[in-house]
Amino acid sequence: MARVKRAVNAHKNHKKVLKLAKGYYGGKSKLFRTANETVIRALRNAYVGRKLKKRDFRSLWIARINAAARMNGLTYSKMMNGLKLAGIEINRKMLSEIAINDPKAFTELVNTAKTKLA
Repeated sequence: MARVKRAVNAHKNHKKVLKLAKGYYGGKSKLFRTANETVIRALRNAYVGRKLKKRDFRSLWIARINAAARMNGLTYSKMMNGLKLAGIEINRKMLSEIAINDPKAFTELVNTAKTKLA
Protein backbone atom coordinates (compact mmCIF):
# COMPACT_ATOMS: atom_id res chain seq x y z
CA MET A 1 0.00 0.00 0.00
CA ALA A 2 1.25 3.48 -0.86
CA ARG A 3 2.31 5.89 1.84
CA VAL A 4 -0.06 8.82 2.36
CA LYS A 5 1.50 12.15 3.16
CA ARG A 6 -1.05 14.56 4.68
CA ALA A 7 0.89 17.79 4.19
CA VAL A 8 -1.80 19.92 2.49
CA ASN A 9 -4.80 18.51 4.36
CA ALA A 10 -3.06 18.64 7.74
CA HIS A 11 -1.99 22.22 7.08
CA LYS A 12 -5.56 23.18 6.16
CA ASN A 13 -6.94 21.54 9.31
CA HIS A 14 -4.34 23.22 11.53
CA LYS A 15 -5.04 26.63 9.98
CA LYS A 16 -8.78 26.15 10.47
CA VAL A 17 -8.36 25.28 14.17
CA LEU A 18 -5.87 28.08 14.80
CA LYS A 19 -8.24 30.55 13.15
CA LEU A 20 -10.98 29.48 15.57
CA ALA A 21 -8.52 29.83 18.47
CA LYS A 22 -7.66 33.42 17.58
CA GLY A 23 -7.70 35.63 20.66
CA TYR A 24 -7.02 32.83 23.15
CA TYR A 25 -4.21 33.38 25.65
CA GLY A 26 -0.67 32.11 25.05
CA GLY A 27 -0.11 28.68 23.52
CA LYS A 28 -3.84 28.11 23.22
CA SER A 29 -3.81 30.38 20.19
CA LYS A 30 -0.40 29.41 18.79
CA LEU A 31 0.13 25.65 19.27
CA PHE A 32 -2.12 23.26 17.38
CA ARG A 33 -2.54 20.59 20.06
CA THR A 34 -3.52 22.93 22.87
CA ALA A 35 -5.55 25.10 20.51
CA ASN A 36 -7.42 22.04 19.26
CA GLU A 37 -8.35 20.96 22.80
CA THR A 38 -9.49 24.48 23.65
CA VAL A 39 -11.49 24.90 20.45
CA ILE A 40 -13.25 21.55 20.94
CA ARG A 41 -14.16 22.55 24.49
CA ALA A 42 -15.31 26.01 23.38
CA LEU A 43 -17.54 24.60 20.64
CA ARG A 44 -19.06 22.10 23.06
CA ASN A 45 -19.75 24.85 25.60
CA ALA A 46 -21.28 27.03 22.89
CA TYR A 47 -23.63 24.19 21.93
CA VAL A 48 -24.65 23.64 25.55
CA GLY A 49 -25.02 27.40 26.06
CA ARG A 50 -27.51 27.67 23.23
CA LYS A 51 -29.71 25.16 25.05
CA LEU A 52 -29.27 26.82 28.46
CA LYS A 53 -30.16 30.23 27.03
CA LYS A 54 -33.69 29.03 26.31
CA ARG A 55 -34.12 27.80 29.89
CA ASP A 56 -32.69 30.97 31.38
CA PHE A 57 -34.95 33.26 29.38
CA ARG A 58 -38.06 31.22 30.21
CA SER A 59 -37.28 31.43 33.93
CA LEU A 60 -36.69 35.18 33.60
CA TRP A 61 -40.06 35.65 31.89
CA ILE A 62 -41.80 33.60 34.57
CA ALA A 63 -40.16 35.64 37.36
CA ARG A 64 -41.31 38.89 35.70
CA ILE A 65 -44.87 37.63 35.21
CA ASN A 66 -44.99 36.38 38.80
CA ALA A 67 -43.82 39.75 40.17
CA ALA A 68 -46.36 41.66 38.10
CA ALA A 69 -49.16 39.22 38.94
CA ARG A 70 -48.44 39.49 42.67
CA MET A 71 -48.64 43.27 42.40
CA ASN A 72 -52.19 42.69 41.14
CA GLY A 73 -53.06 40.24 43.93
CA LEU A 74 -52.61 36.90 42.15
CA THR A 75 -49.86 34.30 42.00
CA TYR A 76 -48.20 33.20 38.77
CA SER A 77 -49.71 29.71 38.76
CA LYS A 78 -53.24 30.94 39.49
CA MET A 79 -52.94 33.61 36.83
CA MET A 80 -51.76 31.15 34.19
CA ASN A 81 -54.58 28.77 35.14
CA GLY A 82 -57.12 31.61 34.90
CA LEU A 83 -55.83 32.65 31.48
CA LYS A 84 -56.03 29.06 30.29
CA LEU A 85 -59.63 28.78 31.53
CA ALA A 86 -60.44 32.08 29.81
CA GLY A 87 -59.06 30.70 26.54
CA ILE A 88 -56.33 33.33 26.32
CA GLU A 89 -53.32 31.74 24.67
CA ILE A 90 -50.39 34.13 25.00
CA ASN A 91 -46.84 33.00 25.51
CA ARG A 92 -44.70 33.88 28.51
CA LYS A 93 -42.33 36.09 26.53
CA MET A 94 -45.17 38.36 25.40
CA LEU A 95 -46.78 38.32 28.86
CA SER A 96 -43.54 39.54 30.42
CA GLU A 97 -43.22 42.26 27.77
CA ILE A 98 -46.81 43.38 28.48
CA ALA A 99 -46.07 43.37 32.22
CA ILE A 100 -43.09 45.67 31.69
CA ASN A 101 -44.33 48.00 28.95
CA ASP A 102 -48.12 48.11 29.43
CA PRO A 103 -49.13 47.56 33.08
CA LYS A 104 -52.77 48.55 32.42
CA ALA A 105 -53.22 45.82 29.82
CA PHE A 106 -51.54 43.35 32.16
CA THR A 107 -53.95 44.35 34.95
CA GLU A 108 -56.85 43.65 32.57
CA LEU A 109 -55.42 40.20 31.84
CA VAL A 110 -55.10 39.53 35.57
CA ASN A 111 -58.71 40.64 36.14
CA THR A 112 -59.87 38.34 33.35
CA ALA A 113 -57.97 35.47 34.98
CA LYS A 114 -59.51 36.34 38.38
CA THR A 115 -63.07 36.27 37.02
CA LYS A 116 -62.50 32.88 35.40
CA LEU A 117 -61.06 31.45 38.63
CA ALA A 118 -63.96 32.68 40.78
